[in-house]
Amino acid sequence: MRVEVVLAWPDRYQRQELELPDGCVVSDAVEMAALDVNGEAVAYAIHGVLARPRQLLQDGDRVELLRPLLADPKENRRRRARGGD
Repeated sequence: MRVEVVLAWPDRYQRQELELPDGCVVSDAVEMAALDVNGEAVAYAIHGVLARPRQLLQDGDRVELLRPLLADPKENRRRRARGGD
């Protein structure tokens, strides 16, 4: 099966297409892609939907590495509500 692993952050973009055997999971694809993550990825998604490391992959999946949030969305809303935008 063909799978794409993508790291798309504000300061860099990396992409690796892989040919994997059936039965591979998200963590297998991330390891095989060997992208320069520097331990910064905190979660994964498949086509934009949060995925677990042990989730089975399907042909054509796009695995996305997710970085930590730069700001807490709840705190941002509170600040805007107080007028401290």
